[in-house]
Amino acid sequence: MRRSRFPVAVTAAVLAFFYLPIIVLVANSFNPARFSSRWQGFSLVWYRRLFESPEVWQALKNTLIVAVAVTAISVVLGTLAAFALHRYAASRLQRVHYTLIYAPLVVPEILMGIGLLMAFVAAGVPLGLVTIILAHVTFCVSFVAMTVLGRLQDFDFSVVEAARDLGAGWGRIVRKVLVPMLMPGIAAGALLAFTLSVDDFVITFFVAGPGATTLPLRIYSMIKFGAPPMINALSTLLLAVTVTAVLASRRLSRSKR
Repeated sequence: MRRSRFPVAVTAAVLAFFYLPIIVLVANSFNPARFSSRWQGFSLVWYRRLFESPEVWQALKNTLIVAVAVTAISVVLGTLAAFALHRYAASRLQRVHYTLIYAPLVVPEILMGIGLLMAFVAAGVPLGLVTIILAHVTFCVSFVAMTVLGRLQDFDFSVVEAARDLGAGWGRIVRKVLVPMLMPGIAAGALLAFTLSVDDFVITFFVAGPGATTLPLRIYSMIKFGAPPMINALSTLLLAVTVTAVLASRRLSRSKR
């Protein structure tokens, strides 16, 4: 009995729809042509001009400052939230806690951006890197918590009880037992938070102030003023960093100690 080729054709069409524009973008980043889509040879001219742009370097600096700060804060808060949710899941308070952690994963980004902007304006907080960090933490904490919570599903708390029976205090248990055993989940959550912070545009667009331009915002401004070849090069580099971080996060989340 012959198999139908229709599912294969549909799958190929969907994959082409998703990934062909990305392939074209990456290919054009090595095309020296400025306004033509016709291939004119391999060149790194746009990458050289990109690295010579002070605005891009400033945007990169702001992006890294925000991403590193958000990752550090989100890892601490998300790990503590995941531990509380797993350890005390039966209580009514933890059900409310789970709802609060899960909500940023399903709320549209534009609503979060508008809500955070109104909150910052009402509180009199000046918009800048601080507001971007606070805004990114609100959703990155949820991703870290869910990642670490998945790691805790296979965690054997008898090891903690054994450490307590041997006289270890909670500080030593956290440093010598909990953190090493949860490290793959924590590292995966950290990489995920870093990637989401670097890539975010919608929420950052609402809460960014003067002098707080990140790479996604810089790309948007470059599109408005018409610099497509440099945008292709910058997007290719950003894509490479993002894919690397996501693959590393998935590998760490699957690893077993």
